Amino acid sequence: MAWQEFAPFTSSNIAAIRYDEKQLLLEVEFLNSTRYHYYDVPPQIAQAFDQAESKGTFLASTIKGHYRYSRV
Repeated sequence: MAWQEFAPFTSSNIAAIRYDEKQLLLEVEFLNSTRYHYYDVPPQIAQAFDQAESKGTFLASTIKGHYRYSRV
């Protein structure tokens, strides 16, 4: 995979976010070390997530419930 790492950020719940544009795959790693893959996430949504001031708010309002996911 060709992961694109998100710019450094501070979050009370999220440790890291990566995106693979070829596979439209978004990976979110939480501070408790759990990781989730979100599928078929368009590049513009990943870019908006990268630029969001609050990663947790964006995840809850725009990603969760809108895209298929699995815990990895």
